[in-house]
Amino acid sequence: MHVQHGVRRPGAAHVTLLTEGTYPHSHGGVSVWCDQLVQGMPDLDFDVIAVTGTGREPVVWDLPGHVRDVLSVPMWGAPPEGRPPRGRALGRLAGAYERLLTATLDPRAEDEFPAALYTLARAAADGALSPFLRGDRAVTILAGVWNRRGLPVREARPTLHDAVTATALLEHALRPLAAPPPRHGVAHAVSGGVAVLPGLAGLERYEVPLLLTEHGVYLRERYLGYRTAPYRWPVKAVVLGFFRLLAEESYRRAALITPGNRYNRLWEEQGGADPRSIRTVYNGVDPAAFPPAGPEPDAPTLSWAGRVDPIKDLETLIRAFALVRADIPEARLRLFGGTPRGGEAYRERCEALAADLGHAGAVTFEGRVDDIKDAYAAGNVVMLSSISEGFPFTLIEAMSCGRATVSTDVGGVREAVGDTGLVVPPRDPARMAAAALELLGDAGRRRAMGEAARLRVIERFTLRQTIDTFRAIYLELPYHASPLTPAATREHRPRIAAGSLAG
Repeated sequence: MHVQHGVRRPGAAHVTLLTEGTYPHSHGGVSVWCDQLVQGMPDLDFDVIAVTGTGREPVVWDLPGHVRDVLSVPMWGAPPEGRPPRGRALGRLAGAYERLLTATLDPRAEDEFPAALYTLARAAADGALSPFLRGDRAVTILAGVWNRRGLPVREARPTLHDAVTATALLEHALRPLAAPPPRHGVAHAVSGGVAVLPGLAGLERYEVPLLLTEHGVYLRERYLGYRTAPYRWPVKAVVLGFFRLLAEESYRRAALITPGNRYNRLWEEQGGADPRSIRTVYNGVDPAAFPPAGPEPDAPTLSWAGRVDPIKDLETLIRAFALVRADIPEARLRLFGGTPRGGEAYRERCEALAADLGHAGAVTFEGRVDDIKDAYAAGNVVMLSSISEGFPFTLIEAMSCGRATVSTDVGGVREAVGDTGLVVPPRDPARMAAAALELLGDAGRRRAMGEAARLRVIERFTLRQTIDTFRAIYLELPYHASPLTPAATREHRPRIAAGSLAG
């Protein structure tokens, strides 16, 4: 779906935002961040290339006039139009695909990945890649690579079904290469992974500099997600190998990388990014838009805000609340936020868990709230139970509202909180419950923590600081089509292993 929204202004600096599953088709943290950047820079022109689910998702944000075009790239809807290649073109594409697959599975061949990827990008631009990957030859190539002597294969021999499954997953992952890439200005990928693909194509073909901002670590989240994915190991090895090498190529080619916290920076350096090309830029909020929340609720209440999603680990939060309620029977847990399409089963699982633990009446799923400040005001303590985060908006918004917080020690949480809230290990209901009880039992400490939290936001994490930083980057980056500093060579870069830094 392509929406032409406004008219380009001669001389205005231009930014193409590259998103996946967020702005402008959904609400939530990263979408809020994108909207803040766009709204804060009315003198710049913006386009959006948005990787979506089906392509039928509506635009849910009120886009200002300086957002010129929105192109939706569906990963799971109708495939890109085109025809399979023939003759020499088919031979070139088949050879490149074989090299890309070999790189994902054989550490000795990883240097082949970039050239193979850009050959696939050119085929995608000609409408040939997706039809090729939906054909029998692509499956045959993968089966042939798997069966090579000396190729390391763990746990299970690949089957034909594995080859069909892995090929289909790669076809969907590579669909963004069929989108027209950015031709001028700056390409700003607001996550890693498939959203970066049009930016890499624009850099390769038109020398459009690539700016990469990771809020959560995309590769880490793929590792976490594939732990429980319903695929056999050979399929996981191909897909995770692809995402790992795509992350390395993104880090290597980006002119500048702006992680939202120092934790993400560790992953990026492990992935081969030159430390000199990384600049941490924290998320920011407007303290005037999130003023002190006012009186606490009468009943002891824990509140949570976010999207209902497994990565938010509401099951640990519900188990922790059950332990809290053993000490404070009148306690309540209020959960604010929508359930994304496809997440209904997870919400039902969480509701069933609350019922099984005997607390269904005290745990309420409130859905989306018109004013997110009400979610923070609803609790004596605001909780964050995620197993993966970048620099979470809900946390700094709650801090700006002057509420004490209990959060899991993931991503940039500890950087955000400092000593103004309690931080506990992820997936640990007992420690989470103990921290919540500690704060619920001490009103004076809650008040002091909340006041310190708001002051910390005002001093360090304001929206004005974020916008001013990115404005300067947008205006400077077109003069740096290549990385700002030479990236380390592949042979001297550490590799990201599936278990490293994933805690």
